[in-house]
Amino acid sequence: MAPNVAAKVKPRIIIHGGAGNIRRESMTADQYQQYRHSLLSILIASQITSTDVYMRTPKEIATYAVVKLENDPLFNSGHGAVFTRDGINELEASVMVSRGFAKRAVGVTGLRTIKNPILLAKAMLEHGDRDLVGNTDLGWAAKVALENEADDPELDVPSAQGHTLIHGKTAETLAKKYGLETVDPSYLFTQKRWDEHVRGLEKEKQNRGNATWSIDEYIPQGTCGAVALDRNGVLCVATSTGGITNKLTGRIGDTPVVGAGFWAEEWSEKGDPSASRAPWGRLTEYLEMPGPIVELTSTLRNFLADCLPTPFMYNPLAPRPHPSHARGIDIEVIRSTAVSGTGNGDSFLRVAAARSVASIARWAGVSASDAVNRIAGRGGELEKSAGSRWGKTGEGEGGMIGIECVIAMNKLGTVLYSRSEILQDHNCAGMFRAWIRDDGLAEMKIWHEDEGGHS
Repeated sequence: MAPNVAAKVKPRIIIHGGAGNIRRESMTADQYQQYRHSLLSILIASQITSTDVYMRTPKEIATYAVVKLENDPLFNSGHGAVFTRDGINELEASVMVSRGFAKRAVGVTGLRTIKNPILLAKAMLEHGDRDLVGNTDLGWAAKVALENEADDPELDVPSAQGHTLIHGKTAETLAKKYGLETVDPSYLFTQKRWDEHVRGLEKEKQNRGNATWSIDEYIPQGTCGAVALDRNGVLCVATSTGGITNKLTGRIGDTPVVGAGFWAEEWSEKGDPSASRAPWGRLTEYLEMPGPIVELTSTLRNFLADCLPTPFMYNPLAPRPHPSHARGIDIEVIRSTAVSGTGNGDSFLRVAAARSVASIARWAGVSASDAVNRIAGRGGELEKSAGSRWGKTGEGEGGMIGIECVIAMNKLGTVLYSRSEILQDHNCAGMFRAWIRDDGLAEMKIWHEDEGGHS
């Protein structure tokens, strides 16, 4: 889409804090309220970090949300990450945008001393344009680079170069050169995660299951993530995790791997509006409907029941063009989608889960919501990948969140229609998530709608 087009899309955000064997009967009321408060507070904080919501990029919003998740011990990332079999915390993170940066996607793995891995991924993405043309001058970070040279004298890390995925000491050296905060490994320790680590190993020794998953309780194997959309239709997905409980030291999951645990993509579909494959029906039907397009603008509302306020309320924009103005002209439909996965990462890797969602939406001509269901929903490709092991090892378990955006323009670049939709589905007992609804309120859920009761 042309960068000067004012698409005026409704900004959106959705976040998640893990998925797996999260059973309603195993969660106390106090635990539920803790998760609810954290998720909704992080969601709202991510929306009001600037006085003007339209000036902030989806990259800033999504990574801000993930920093907050990394700092919250309830979730499996940063302070609260799970342990490897050897009692070590090894962190992973990634960022991807639908457009706007040369690398588009980056990932980091094997981090042990970086407080917020998502900030390292963000910095790699931002420096990508310079790195790809061979500009290794870190400029403002040069002093930090010299100070840390003695720490890793065997490593030559002038920049991220043209690389997309960087591991271990090299990634940590790069983080120091970017001036990011480092911590002693003890900062990542939480007693809850340590107890889960020990219980898992003990159960394995007693032949009562494997060390990475339990049928009796929720043992984290999921990811924290956020997907954000700005008013120009740009999407960003940011993810961060400690991985699977009692994973092998050195194991790399889906979170930093492009196309497995995360993906963002934009594409164009041209033709007569009556033939458009836009997932909300034919554009001619939309153009014949009366009434204005709506957009969100900033205002903070009071708390209401299970929903917290968002700094958006509806304001009318320009009225829809008359159908006669649309018929007989070519319409370009810009579609984009971004998704973040959480659950058993090895299963996400095996089915290239995140990229598959976008591929189904793009090439099968269905909505991204349907595509998410085909991959992460009940009976979907993730579940099928577990085969006879489904429900016994944690394999195949997981869920996805995301956003899809559709913008229709005429050949002059005039926006005729725009719509965004929140995406979410999971095949396991539960998935922690919170998002901004169509009516502008924030909502949090753990379980499926059809399970009844308070979610």
